[in-house]
Amino acid sequence: MEDMMRRPRDYDAELKALEDKAQDLKNRKVQQLGELVISTGADALTADELAGALIVLAETKDAGKREAWAKRGAAFFRGRSRRTASAPDRNGGGAPAQPGGAQPASGGTGAT
Repeated sequence: MEDMMRRPRDYDAELKALEDKAQDLKNRKVQQLGELVISTGADALTADELAGALIVLAETKDAGKREAWAKRGAAFFRGRSRRTASAPDRNGGGAPAQPGGAQPASGGTGAT
């Protein structure tokens, strides 16, 4: 008879584990976004400038602009992965070239 008895589930422990996992994922996302800002050179902008540019980007519905941004981002990551493969100790060796190229795109969107 004792074999048929099951231990009750500890819902509190399961919920805590899920909350911990969700927090870990959120922390990882925040870290990755920070690394992206730094690797693109956007950390040279003020917080107000960066927030304003991101708001414009998020509000943009123009599919053509979004597609162009996506292509540019994909090219950035392809170039970055090649640099990373050739110089694993360098963290953003090509970043200075990116801000000058990235600003006209965000500046252009602010004008629309």
